[in-house]
Amino acid sequence: MEHHKRTICKTLTWRGFGACFTVILIYLYSGDIGESLAVGFLMELVKMGIYYLHERVWNRVSFGRSKPPEYQI
Repeated sequence: MEHHKRTICKTLTWRGFGACFTVILIYLYSGDIGESLAVGFLMELVKMGIYYLHERVWNRVSFGRSKPPEYQI
């Protein structure tokens, strides 16, 4: 099980990369850097929240994880 701090760090780094691409794409579409930064920032806040919740839900799912041994020597 991951600690909340790890999930938050993963969320911030992943969305940081995503933010750069979002701002660039919006700028290429609109040509307005102010609008690009504003929309990009808002979108990233929303996406970070959704990603964080997604990670926390998956952290509770046992699918695809190996089970620890029932005993240790």
